[in-house]
Amino acid sequence: MDNEQDVHERGAFGNQDTQVVDPEVRAYVYSLVSALGGTGANEDGRYVLGDDALACLKDLKRWLKLYDERANRLDVARCLAEANLVNGDLLQILGAWPEDAIDDRAKLKIALSCLELLVPLTWPIEKTDLQMTVNHHRHTPYLQLAQVNYKRGILDSDLYDTLRTVVRIALPSMAETIEDRSTRDEGIIRLVLYFLRNITMINPPPNLHYDGNEDEVSRSATIEAFKRQEIFHLFLTLASGMGEDFNTQDVVLMEVLFHLIKGIDVQKLFKTEVEVLESQSDELRELMKKEAAMNRDYLRHAPSRHNRFGTMIWIKRDNAKMSTVSGQDALMSNQRGLAKIDETKKWKKPRRHVKQPDLKQNEFDSIVDLTPSAVKGLRAFVEEFLDSGFNPLFSHIRRAIEREAERVLGMHRRQYFFLVAWFLGAERARRKAHKAYLKKVGKSEVEADSFALVASVLNQETFIALQRFMVESYDSKEWQDLNAAMRCFTQILLMVREMSESPLEDDQEIAENIQNRIFYEEATHDQIVLIVRYYKIQGFGYLDACTELAHVHLSMLERYSKQNVDLQIRSRRRTRRKKKATQQQDNVDDSDQDSGSEAEDIAQAHRMSSERKFDFTRFVAKFMTQNCVDTFVAFTKYYAELNPEQLKRAHRFFYRVAFKMDLNVMLYRIDIIALFHKMVKGPGGLDPLNPIYKEWDDLTRHLFKHMTRKLEKRPELFIEMLFSKMGPTVHYLQHGFEKLVYTAAPRAAADLEVKPGMDLKEQIGVVTSILIDQNKTDEIEWLKKVLESAIDERQSWESMHEATQAAPPSPKALPSNPETSSVAPLQPPATNAEIPKPPIITIRPPSDALRIATFKDARLRLLMKLLSLHPPEPRDNPHLPWTIPSALSPTDLTTSLTHLNSAQFAPPVFDADQSATDFLRSVPAKRNPHAAFDDDDDDDEGSASDSAANNELDPLFPPGGPTPRPRSAALTALKASRGKKVRQELTDEAAAARARKRRENERERNRKIKSAVLVGDSESDSEADREFFRLEEERRRSYARKVGTMIGAGRKRKGAEGEGRGKKRRVGKVPDGDASMDEQAEFGAEKDSSSSLEERSASEGEAEDEDTETPLSSPHAGLAQGAERSGEESRGGRKGGVAHEGAALGKDVVIPDADADADADEDEDELVRTIRRPRTKAGFLVDSDDE
Repeated sequence: MDNEQDVHERGAFGNQDTQVVDPEVRAYVYSLVSALGGTGANEDGRYVLGDDALACLKDLKRWLKLYDERANRLDVARCLAEANLVNGDLLQILGAWPEDAIDDRAKLKIALSCLELLVPLTWPIEKTDLQMTVNHHRHTPYLQLAQVNYKRGILDSDLYDTLRTVVRIALPSMAETIEDRSTRDEGIIRLVLYFLRNITMINPPPNLHYDGNEDEVSRSATIEAFKRQEIFHLFLTLASGMGEDFNTQDVVLMEVLFHLIKGIDVQKLFKTEVEVLESQSDELRELMKKEAAMNRDYLRHAPSRHNRFGTMIWIKRDNAKMSTVSGQDALMSNQRGLAKIDETKKWKKPRRHVKQPDLKQNEFDSIVDLTPSAVKGLRAFVEEFLDSGFNPLFSHIRRAIEREAERVLGMHRRQYFFLVAWFLGAERARRKAHKAYLKKVGKSEVEADSFALVASVLNQETFIALQRFMVESYDSKEWQDLNAAMRCFTQILLMVREMSESPLEDDQEIAENIQNRIFYEEATHDQIVLIVRYYKIQGFGYLDACTELAHVHLSMLERYSKQNVDLQIRSRRRTRRKKKATQQQDNVDDSDQDSGSEAEDIAQAHRMSSERKFDFTRFVAKFMTQNCVDTFVAFTKYYAELNPEQLKRAHRFFYRVAFKMDLNVMLYRIDIIALFHKMVKGPGGLDPLNPIYKEWDDLTRHLFKHMTRKLEKRPELFIEMLFSKMGPTVHYLQHGFEKLVYTAAPRAAADLEVKPGMDLKEQIGVVTSILIDQNKTDEIEWLKKVLESAIDERQSWESMHEATQAAPPSPKALPSNPETSSVAPLQPPATNAEIPKPPIITIRPPSDALRIATFKDARLRLLMKLLSLHPPEPRDNPHLPWTIPSALSPTDLTTSLTHLNSAQFAPPVFDADQSATDFLRSVPAKRNPHAAFDDDDDDDEGSASDSAANNELDPLFPPGGPTPRPRSAALTALKASRGKKVRQELTDEAAAARARKRRENERERNRKIKSAVLVGDSESDSEADREFFRLEEERRRSYARKVGTMIGAGRKRKGAEGEGRGKKRRVGKVPDGDASMDEQAEFGAEKDSSSSLEERSASEGEAEDEDTETPLSSPHAGLAQGAERSGEESRGGRKGGVAHEGAALGKDVVIPDADADADADEDEDELVRTIRRPRTKAGFLVDSDDE
């Protein structure tokens, strides 16, 4: 910009000067153009080269390279455009080179120099806003219009065939084999292709006015010129020989094809002339129908001839508000009046500034119309290209993209996938046209065509590259790249569907394999859901591509899943969860063995995957979100411009949401309902003659019917129609209750243990080394602090306890009267066994991370257990703390701390093929406790439960004997085991024999236990035994007197009241015949002792107080008699006898204690005791006179 002050040019306004180009630069360039040559009068107007034309061409090339490219200026190109170098000199020089002079080396060099100038001069100017300078803004519009003039001159074939001449420059280089071809030859071929690429890219700028005829530089003109000058043959030669005869020209050739066919409708390309005329007639007829429908709608509400007088009316709204509307159309109805008000609203919703995506470059969504001759020429080229050049070219480009060759740029991947989609669509259209032609002429297709012509893009490598490209484009928000990828994926699916419908079995098998590969990856399904779900402002082309992909993918996947019921897909995310669950059970983490870093753990998660059964309903549910619905609603808003296939696509999605998935609540929103109503009822709706109108009408009518019913059932839907629906809201509106969410209870990490063969210090070292390898030194330091704090606390407690024991008691603490005081007298010093235990220390982690680690980290839990720390109970509660038990002394804690320090700073060393994790294993599962309670076993262990249940009924054990086992746990386990066993039916004889054998075994075992108890009693202190038996004898006699008194008093009263009724009968229950002889003898002894006891108690009953009397009619009378009868059986069995009799009557027993002073230790016992027995083996039935 240093010489910009001197740059000037005559402006458009008078004599005003505008600085544009440096005059010195302009002079140099003009002088070189003049010396290049010109038309001479002596040569009949033909162009004549100057004496030093070749040097002038090289100097001009040097100026372009050194000044424009290096200085980032466009001054030289501007000067050459003003000097008309291309049309006035270069094209003339190329046209003067005759075809038979191909061996002339001098003219070949001059033609090559001209080509080297044409390529940079026709190179499209692609500058971003950040790259543009003031110089660029001045020269770019002029140069863009100049390039359009260059293209018009190059394509004009009235004088010269410039394109053919340019191709002749590359023929000598192409004739060489790929081994003998030099770098210069490769560069010449690429130079020719770049020139052809530039010609296809040049178009009139949309923001500038072009004075010439645009048809001369249109796409049709380019295609016709390529066909006429045999450029298509060059493309076919390069494409078919790619990989064998040519190598580095693949990317440039792909660019030429991309800019040549983008925007061309494939369906129109393969129509015949008759079909084209019919389609044009149909389009005209459709346009006329649309116009007629618009006129009918207009005439329905058209103003009358009185509208010139003007009209102003008031419309009464809610809350008695009035609005003023002008115009007679408001008189038709209230709806028209409200619509008139809406039309006059000028409020615009404020929105933040969002930068619109740049869709100008590489835009392939706009439609380009071709002339019939251009269509014919392009169709012939496409057919030949599909037959010979498609597979070699695109397989070679794919390999170059995969290895990231230097010639491959970012835009080339987008062009590659777009061309794959376009040519696959062309192949499908060609097959369809061929079938229609055979059907028209009445011929049957003898042999079906194979799909091998496009097999290079239907392999697994292409699917992987496509999936990777879609993910990268979506993550980087490159919407044009994603648009191309979606189009490619859609065409691949459509091609596979046609292959599955082919009559050839080979094609059907290939289609089956391709579908299995595509639908095998769950990541592919999830990527499509994300694309549809998060549409924003990417444009209509992107919207059309994503909705078409979702529609085709869903339809094919639904059909394929129905055909393959056991379809398996690979899921990586779910695999990671399953892998973690397995690691918690097995306590073996492969990623931790390889590396403890988080990055490698994530990489391992990506590498690992597993299969699971595919559920189509579950997959479709991912589309049932408000964002996906909004995407299709945004697509449906273009209903006036959509064709029947696109309208059908949107209809199928809404029908799936509303009725197949039964989520019509998702569509109950004001804007969606208004859109559907407008499409069907108008104004401006679908044409009733549209083939898809009937389906939309049915959908809208059924949807409105369901909505009316839902509004009556759920009045809250009136409010929810104003908003988008979230998951919980949808569930509530559909079912009337909140969705129940079940959360799994947290589970602690599985228990680990160190393999046997190591002492405690070595075990601590193994676990500590594993934690160090996992970079968990913070947990180790925390455990050390916990142990240090516990040591200090325990030492302080012991010191305080010793000081308390050594201090003499205070005089105030001694009682004034030791005999009557409730304070215990001073005891001798307690022994070591009687020292109270220190309090339990609770471990409180300082952070949530440590708390979670103590609950989830199996290795940390193992280390804490080895340090003698106690885990919480229950173990699956993450909020319960660990504790340090009272049994741990400061010495024990110090030993644990020493082992931990030693393991941290001097970890153990293992063999080369071993690591610390090799010494860990899972704790084996505990055995089933129900196995001990098996009713089907006839041995002694199997009858343990019966023995435990009948311990209190066995007369072999005296009071104070062995403590019976609690029956609650045994009976519970027994019942549980009985429910699980499959019992065999036993006969009565077998059951009786088994019961008899069980009783004999139980009696023999009880005798042995009793013998052991008596042997143990003989070794006790004799004085203590004598004192105990003396007290028991006194208590027995006192109790017998009290019971006898009550019985005597009751008999006296009964005898007085029942003199006239006769003698009272007493009925006793005789033991069963099956009872043993011992039981019958015991029963007789009880009867004799009870009768003698009654006689003695009758004489002693008068001396007792009346308060102690118990009437015979009392429910306790029979109980007392039973107690008397059993009084002579044993020393301490008095209460046992009472219990038996009370249980026999099935009543609660109330016994007054008559021997309250017998023992000083029992002065605080309750005077009333209640005993209940559920069953007994023997008892008495006493008939009452009251009955």
